[in-house]
Amino acid sequence: MTDLDSGRKSTARVLGARLWSSRWLLAAGVVSVLMVYAFAGISAHVLVPALLLLLAAAFLPTAGTGQFAQRVPAIEAIGLQRLSGEYLAAAVADPLIIFDRTATIVHANAAAFAAFGGIAPGMSLSLKFRAPEMQALLDGILSGDVASDVVDYVEKLPVERAYRVSASSVGHGTDLYVLVFKDQSETRRIDRMRADFIANASHELRTPLASIAGFIETLRGPARNDPAAREQFLQIMQSQTSRMARLIDDLLSLSRLEMKPYLKPGTEVDLRRTVESVIDSLGPLASDNNVVIERDFAEGPLNVPGDRDELFQVFENLLENACKYGQSGGRVVVSIAHSDAGSEPGIDVIIRDFGPGIPEEHIPRITERFYRIDVETSRTQKGTGLGLSIVKHILTRHNARLSIKSEVGKGAAFSVHLPTHG
Repeated sequence: MTDLDSGRKSTARVLGARLWSSRWLLAAGVVSVLMVYAFAGISAHVLVPALLLLLAAAFLPTAGTGQFAQRVPAIEAIGLQRLSGEYLAAAVADPLIIFDRTATIVHANAAAFAAFGGIAPGMSLSLKFRAPEMQALLDGILSGDVASDVVDYVEKLPVERAYRVSASSVGHGTDLYVLVFKDQSETRRIDRMRADFIANASHELRTPLASIAGFIETLRGPARNDPAAREQFLQIMQSQTSRMARLIDDLLSLSRLEMKPYLKPGTEVDLRRTVESVIDSLGPLASDNNVVIERDFAEGPLNVPGDRDELFQVFENLLENACKYGQSGGRVVVSIAHSDAGSEPGIDVIIRDFGPGIPEEHIPRITERFYRIDVETSRTQKGTGLGLSIVKHILTRHNARLSIKSEVGKGAAFSVHLPTHG
């Protein structure tokens, strides 16, 4: 079907060329016939055949059109020759290497040079890629046992990257072969994150469940008739079930946020009122921890585009952490100020405590799921290890950013920068 369509297109091009080359002769003939018809009074039955005869004569092959018809395949061949291997390789975004029967590199595109610096035409692929899986891939292709094959390969330097490598021959009888490297690093990273998340969530739920199961067994056995032990165990069981409920709520909240990471909020939020509401709601917690919350708000309107409930959750989480983990400092300062730094004007909300601070090595990872600086302290404070991860997801959805500054022994400051324009 493809050959038939190509033949039809080629014939149409030839006929069009003949008609175009005879255009002036055809026009002169038509004018002559019309003049004879007008002035000599010939019959209309003669006029129509005469015009058809002229049109048929225009399609007859001439020396010029014959040469053009012969040139059409040649022109097409020249166009295809321009699509050389180098141009085609350059159009491929993935690293691509063309090699011959001796496993010698013939050509590598720019992506291959960027990924595997130091490769050049004439270099041996067997010496460049010495991993057993790559050697087996090259041997299988060059021996002719398989027409194409795929393996997984990990490049260690300069940074570790995982590739799915496919090898195949180029055409028939060319003695050339091609390697294409498909980067799988991001996919592998996401898979590891998913596996780690499931493992961490399972662990966090298994611990309180095991505790509750043990207390139930004790209450049904040795402590069946011990009112004091029963009351103590029931209190612990209630605490553990509350912890599981908080964990499940945070998991559901995180899942909902991940389902809509790029949804643009369509309403405006008054940060002054929102932060005031957060401070009021956490007043009892601050009192229980002997922490005084101080305010330092800028004058004038403090409005940003966003979702009030989600931003409330952000500031509630940050202020709650400051009251719990920075309680030794005795106070927490909440400030709101306009920020014109850089090319993104907005409003900064800073929550600063004066507690023990955060060691520098923990700051880059503190927003990861289930990451804790001190596991026992976090559990004592009823933390789930998901709060800052939720904060990060909400701020990403609002095109905002979180920055953390801390010095051990001098407290920590969590700064939220919210743009004033969506």
